[in-house]
Amino acid sequence: MILVTSATGNVGGHLVRQLHESGFAVRAMTREPSRASVPAGVEIVEGDLEAPESLGEVFDGVTGFFVLGTTGDLSGVLGRASAAGVKRVVLVSTFLARTHPDSAIGRGSLEAERLVRESDLEETVLRPWEYASNVTAWAEEVRVEGVVRPPTAGLPSPAVHPADIASLAAHALTEEGHGGQTYPLTGPEELTPRDKVRALGEALGRELGYEERQDQRELERLSEQAPDETTAGLMVPGVCSLESPGVTDTVERITGSPARSFGQWAAENAHLFR
Repeated sequence: MILVTSATGNVGGHLVRQLHESGFAVRAMTREPSRASVPAGVEIVEGDLEAPESLGEVFDGVTGFFVLGTTGDLSGVLGRASAAGVKRVVLVSTFLARTHPDSAIGRGSLEAERLVRESDLEETVLRPWEYASNVTAWAEEVRVEGVVRPPTAGLPSPAVHPADIASLAAHALTEEGHGGQTYPLTGPEELTPRDKVRALGEALGRELGYEERQDQRELERLSEQAPDETTAGLMVPGVCSLESPGVTDTVERITGSPARSFGQWAAENAHLFR
């Protein structure tokens, strides 16, 4: 039995489906089970990772579980899992733990990684770069105006498809040999925001406009909301202003399949922009 927490999220939803389609018993945990949509045969349970005491029997019979590094009380969750006899945990951290370890996000991610490594569970850490799904924030302006107007150009970025993060998690949860490993994840190519808009247009079958506003006032406003410069570089939806870490081969090396492209993500999610 594999427990997928945050089961209705970008990565968790893919992981639930992939594990189920591969024949594994899956327990999907969410705060609102009545609103969850999962394949028939997947068990749905209610639980709040901010409050480990609410988890009750969630971990009963579970061999491994998936968790995001943003969990509020990760230490308490790990303790509950260990007490229930869970053997494995896959943690989704972030590439910033390596590239920007002194940033607020980097420090928080490294702390989450420390907690899983110091637990008595066999841990695997996934460090994805920018998510392809971040461009979902453009959906309304694409639907209404057919134009994307970011306040900055950003930099080329190898955005990763959430399904590839899920694929790595599935392998780590169901195979031997991934314990103690840290996997950096990217997409297969570096794309600018303009490239992403072009790919979305191709998926939609119509040309989309792209206009860089170079809005310094908006950038300053976002920067004021961020705890540091690194975080500020990620505040514009769909735009990465941090230097690319380069393209990794992790997805293909571990799963045996090439990393999914941004174009594939766009084709699969075109309905969100119509």
